This record gives sequence, structure tokens and C-alpha cells, in this order.
Amino acid sequence: MSFLVIGECVADIVRAPGTADRVHPGGSPANVAYGLARLGREVTLLTQLADDPDGRLIAGHLKGAGVRVEVGGAPARTPSAVVALDDQGRATYTFDIAWTLEAEHARSVPAPTYVHIGSIAAVTAPGAAAVVALVEGLRGRATVSYDPNVRPALMGDHAEAVARVERCVALSDLVKASDEDLAWLYPGESPRTVATRWLDLGPAVVLVTRGADGSLAVTRRATATATAPAVPVVDTVGAGDSFMSAVLDTLAMRGRDDLGGVGAEYLARLLRRAGAAAAVTVSRAGAQPPDRDELDAAGEEFVITCGRAW
Repeated sequence: MSFLVIGECVADIVRAPGTADRVHPGGSPANVAYGLARLGREVTLLTQLADDPDGRLIAGHLKGAGVRVEVGGAPARTPSAVVALDDQGRATYTFDIAWTLEAEHARSVPAPTYVHIGSIAAVTAPGAAAVVALVEGLRGRATVSYDPNVRPALMGDHAEAVARVERCVALSDLVKASDEDLAWLYPGESPRTVATRWLDLGPAVVLVTRGADGSLAVTRRATATATAPAVPVVDTVGAGDSFMSAVLDTLAMRGRDDLGGVGAEYLARLLRRAGAAAAVTVSRAGAQPPDRDELDAAGEEFVITCGRAW
């Protein structure tokens, strides 16, 4: 089984009170690809990197974990983000990024079993059009997942942003969003209400992460929740991406047609395992997801089956 992740790499310049700035490889899609590779999955990242110190840092980081990096055009400089941490370790972002991917950049990428898109690359012109076109061409043969990972400063007009996000939701079999994403997209609506409505757009499974309040999963036949593990928080950078990587790893044995048939118990176990991955990540600085041994040690035993949920 192979994964194709399409999206941005970002040099995260982490700024916290009382400490010197630190540069970490980042970008939500890149973090998901890195997390999958750390879990032993075969993964290709179609992205954009400049040949500069930040680009070389990120490329070395990804390749060191086993990610195959396909560069679809080189920007003038590698995208960056100043990540400001408050005294609770919560992050806010200020971006310097351009996304100019073209569909022809994917010609050398092998046909995947799973495709993941998300964040800036899925909604930012002009490259977002290529991302959507690539997914439209692959979705008949591959399972598609999406994480909006909303960055309000880059989303532009609100109504247009919602339409772009919903277009990606409609192309996907699995969607994961945070409660903060949904609060920005649909002010005043509950996460459960939005997740249920998104099912009508096309996905078989919608997951919602709620930070310290745990997580939620909905399908057309089942709903499940899980609490978040209680761990000391260094920072929250990459926590949602680690959650996403663990979800994709866990579901790797299931085909797209089987996703909608999973039951509440399976969904609850899926959420707990993904929550364990996020807990490991927030316990250390930067987007540093667990490898398989660390995840197995942190989470409960999880049996992956190709059959129906028990």
C-alpha cells in the first residue's frame, strides 16, 4: 500500500516567551507524510521547496524518515511561518508562503492507494486548482482524505473559503477537522452538527478533534467519542497532523467501500489510538510524531482487520 500526500512544506520558526527562536520542519501535509513514514508506511510527498537552507533542512528531515519527496516547482524561497506559542503551548501562525503547483508536476508520481490533501495547498490559488484536479483524477482508484487545517489569515473571503473547503470535503472519503476549524468556517454551529452535514457532501467518515476535550467520529451508521490523554504539553505544533497520520495508518487495511461500515466500537478505538499519537507529539517540542514502537507503547492494543467492525 502506498500513500501520496499533496501539499506544502513550511519552515516553522517557533517563538516562545523567554527562549530563542527555533526552526523546525513543518507544514501540515508534510507533517502527515512524515508521521506516516515514521509508522513504516510507503509515502510520497508532492510539494514545493526552494534550494535554500530551509528547503534543505526540510528535505533532509523528510527523507531521513523515508519519505519520497517530489518537488513540483521551486518557489523563490521555502515557505515559512512564525509560530508564536503562549504560556500554555498553544500556537498561532504568521505565514510567508506561495503555492504554485501545476498538475504536470505529478507525472512522475507512482499511482497511490491513498491520497491525502489539506491545509494551505488545498485552497490557495493558483496551486489549489492543480491539487483538486489531481484528486479528481485519482479518486476512482484511491481512497482520499482531507484535513482543512484552516489558517484564517490565508483564507480570504469567508464565503469563498467555505465553498473551497466544501469542494474538498465532497471529493474525500475521510475528513478530519478541528473544532477551531469548524468554528471559523461555521460560527455558532456545533462540531457534531457540521460533521453530520458534511457526510451529506460525500465522505464516509468525518472526524473532529477537540484538543483537551478529546475527539468525535461520525459515519452514516455510527457515532463515537474519545477522551484526550492527560499529558504535560510542551507545545501543540503538529498534534493534529500526528492524529491524522495515525488514523490513516490504522485504516490502511480498509478499502474506501468499507469505511462507511465501521461500527461505533471500531471508531472509538481509532480515536483513542490517534489521540495517543497526538499526545506523544504535544509532549515534545515541534512536530515530532511517534514511530510505531512509541505509538504502540502509548496507546492500547489495536487490532486492524479487513472485515466488518466488531
